[in-house]
Amino acid sequence: MTQALTIDFVSDIACPWCAIGLSSLQLALSRLGDAVDARIVVHPFELNPDMGPDGETIVEYLGKKYGRTPEQIAETHAAIRERGASVGFTFGPRTHVYNTFDAHRLLHWAGIKGEQLPLKLALLRAYHSEGKDTSDHEVLIEAAQSVGLDAAQARDVLQNGTYAAEVRAEERNNEAMGIQSVPAIIFNRRYLVSGGQPVETFEQVIQQILAEAKNDALQDT
Repeated sequence: MTQALTIDFVSDIACPWCAIGLSSLQLALSRLGDAVDARIVVHPFELNPDMGPDGETIVEYLGKKYGRTPEQIAETHAAIRERGASVGFTFGPRTHVYNTFDAHRLLHWAGIKGEQLPLKLALLRAYHSEGKDTSDHEVLIEAAQSVGLDAAQARDVLQNGTYAAEVRAEERNNEAMGIQSVPAIIFNRRYLVSGGQPVETFEQVIQQILAEAKNDALQDT
C-alpha cells in the first residue's frame, strides 16, 4: 500500500550540503519505490542575504565568515566533492559566492507553475556543478527554460520584483520555527531532520514515519 508523504525542504541554492541532502533524499525515496508517494516542497533560506551584486570569492567569503584558511577551504571542498559523488551530484570548480534572493523568487513562481523541484535541481547544478552566477537574471531564465518554464514569464517575474514579499514571509516563518541552518527537512510537518544525511539515514527515517502513520491510522479506525 502506497502512503503519502509531505516533505518540506528548507534550503539555499548556495549551500553545498543542500545539494547533497536533496540528492540523498531522492535516492532514499527511489529505494522505497511504491511504498511512498512523496511530495517535496522547497522553501527559501539565505545563507548570505547581504551579499552584494558582484558576489565574493569563496576564499574571501569563508575566510571572513568562518575564519578558515585557503588550505582548510580546499580540504572541505574535497570532502564535499567526495560526498556529492557518492549520491550522484557533481561539484565542479566554483570560485564565487552569489546572492540567491532572486533565485528564491523564481522558485516561488515555479511552485505555482508546478515545476519547483525541477527548477531547484537545475539551479543547484548551475551554481555548484557549472559555477554560474545565479544572481544573474539570464542564468536564472536559462535554468527556467531548461525545465520547460516560459522564458518571458520568468523574465517578467525577475524584472518586476514579483514574489519578494512572499519569499520574505516564508523566511520569517522558517526563523520563527527555529530553523537556523540548512538543509532542514520536515516530514509530514512533524519530524525534522537536519543536514545532508546519508541515503540510509533518510531511508530509515522515512520508513519509521510511514510505520507510525500506519499505526495511527489503524488506531483511528
